[in-house]
Amino acid sequence: DKNRFAARLGSLLFEPLPTLVVVSVVGSWLVSQGSLTIPRFLVFLLVAPRLCGAFRPIFALAYMINQANAGAMRICTVLAEPALPQPSQPQQPVDASISFNSVTFAYGDGKSALQDITLSLPVGSVTALVGPSGAGKTTLARLIPRFWDINEGAIEIGGVDIRQMTSDTLMSWVSFVFQDTFLLQDTVFNNIKIGRPQATRKEVEAAAQAAQAHGFILDLPQGYDTLVGERGGQLSGGQRQRITIARAILQDNPIVVLDEATAFADPENEALIQAAIAALTQDKTLIVVAHRLATITQVDQIAVLDQGRLVELGKHEQLLAADGLYARLWARHQAAQNWGLGKKQSKRTRTNASMNTL
Repeated sequence: DKNRFAARLGSLLFEPLPTLVVVSVVGSWLVSQGSLTIPRFLVFLLVAPRLCGAFRPIFALAYMINQANAGAMRICTVLAEPALPQPSQPQQPVDASISFNSVTFAYGDGKSALQDITLSLPVGSVTALVGPSGAGKTTLARLIPRFWDINEGAIEIGGVDIRQMTSDTLMSWVSFVFQDTFLLQDTVFNNIKIGRPQATRKEVEAAAQAAQAHGFILDLPQGYDTLVGERGGQLSGGQRQRITIARAILQDNPIVVLDEATAFADPENEALIQAAIAALTQDKTLIVVAHRLATITQVDQIAVLDQGRLVELGKHEQLLAADGLYARLWARHQAAQNWGLGKKQSKRTRTNASMNTL
């Protein structure tokens, strides 16, 4: 990072305008001190901007080298990660039910992220994970596709510990859509098709239509053959989200892990993304990390996490009646929804509205 900053600073200092300003200030001071004659000062003013142009390619090259070095270090870090162990006698799940049995998990720093989580998700059910920021919601969801191995307990799909399934088998059962969308520097078509490489063009387009993406794709310069740029930089956030949902629809896996995709969407994209999610999750076992409580009032069960522990479990009405953490989160959510400029609010309401909502 320091090398990158130095390269950028050097490049900036050798731009014509900053160079001219520096030469003007220093030259004026030298002229006032009698150390430099006015003719020589004028010569410096004419020559300095041209000289700086000769140095710019050098600093540009240094910046590119530092960028490449940083990229190489990231690649080496990934390659150095040990592979997750594969089972010697892999097993196949019997259905799309999910069970967390006394699951405890900690990241590399040793700090516990989840503690003794026990939770069952029946086939075809919808389970929402809610809780304050840092409660462990996303961590719990990302353990299902086995992004990491747990420290204690077991996670089972269809009665089979996910550690007894091969990676390919697990990926054929679980689809996931997260807020931090990731697209390859490739065409729209290939970014969708990666969900099922053997899919035909007709199947890819059908998935895009279900994800409410077909229309904007056709408006792109080369349609489905348009390059999306690095990390999908040529597309808006809502468009990238719908591409990743189309990818998951194409997979057609029986389990969907969803980090609520509409949390930061504008109203137009939110409606389209919600329609796409409805197509994706039909007849699936769904676990959703909820950021807007109003979107999960009708789900089969709500699991409330706090500081890595499961503290409440039930339906929306049951949890409100229990008057626990979920009820407090709901009150804060309602206060935030009712907040508006110019409204007079009590000190408590203003405090609640300013807190992070889900």
